[in-house]
Amino acid sequence: MASNKIRVGIIGVQPDRSWAAIAHIPALQALPDYEITAVSTTRQESADAAAARYGIARAFNNHQALVNSPDVDVVAVTVKVPHHKELVLAALNAGKHVYCEWPLGNGLAEAEEMAALAKAKGLRGIIGLQARMAPPVVYARDLIAQGYIGDVLSTSLLGTGMAWGEYVDAPNAYTADLKNGATMLTIPVSHTLDALCHVLGEVREVSGLLANRRNSQIQVETGAVLPMTAPDQVALTATLESGAVLSAHYIGGMTKGTGLLWEINGARGDLRFSAAGGHAQIFDLTLEGANAEAPAMQPLPVPESYYHSPLRQGPAVNVAEVYAQLARDLREGTSLCADFSHAVRRHLMVAAIERSAASGARQTV
Repeated sequence: MASNKIRVGIIGVQPDRSWAAIAHIPALQALPDYEITAVSTTRQESADAAAARYGIARAFNNHQALVNSPDVDVVAVTVKVPHHKELVLAALNAGKHVYCEWPLGNGLAEAEEMAALAKAKGLRGIIGLQARMAPPVVYARDLIAQGYIGDVLSTSLLGTGMAWGEYVDAPNAYTADLKNGATMLTIPVSHTLDALCHVLGEVREVSGLLANRRNSQIQVETGAVLPMTAPDQVALTATLESGAVLSAHYIGGMTKGTGLLWEINGARGDLRFSAAGGHAQIFDLTLEGANAEAPAMQPLPVPESYYHSPLRQGPAVNVAEVYAQLARDLREGTSLCADFSHAVRRHLMVAAIERSAASGARQTV
């Protein structure tokens, strides 16, 4: 980096409602290693408004100007999935490190292409699978390694997609179309399964079921009925590399019951995560545990040492954890962040679930 701070340019900022505004900007502003130096949208008027709202020096009406800017070290790609490939490739070809939101691409082939280019260019390609960086998740991983619940026997996961239900707003209507690659499987299920794999190890074999109990949604702004081809039911059973058994079921929309419940059963005890919704990457996670020394479930507060930013609540917490570790990677040459090669691994898991659902046969990941 040419300056003391790591300079970030963000593609896709709509004040107060976009993911960049809700998570990336608060995360970066909370970390002294970073400075947001540029934003880009598709219109100069909206780019200027975003820059003025957040005190950012440069505003561009196209992504190419941003990635070519000499005042940008890292490009954050925070737009809809179908545009990821074009923007990531442009940033890498401009010689910039990239933080791309998950999914990396619209399918495995796109992810492999981007990962190959990042490797060939010798650049950092960081994937926004931030649930694995959530302090409660990292703490649970350490507790298991320390023997808190003994050998892990099984794990179960129940979650709500929140989207893919009866209603959809205009900005998220594109998620109803399976071809756009932004489905319940690729977004909340994959984010949460990535955290699960970070704690318990990778999926070895999987049987998946994808179903549409709803074939349409109502757009809240207009009342129009829109077709939905993306599944609103995702269920799977799997065997992890350790031999532990995994079962998971996600339902589209909201529920008056469980938002997120993830339990880990061990030979000596159990751990339990809960949250208001099934997006482990967004919602604050509550961690509880029980074992021979504490036979009833009790809260397990996360030690302060697991936090690398001053943020403690809200959707920016986990994104800040990724950026904090990325700063260390860039300055010290470590590899703490999940990179594009890891994104390919996760896309391989998604592809195996999709193959299993299509064929009815168990698949090896």
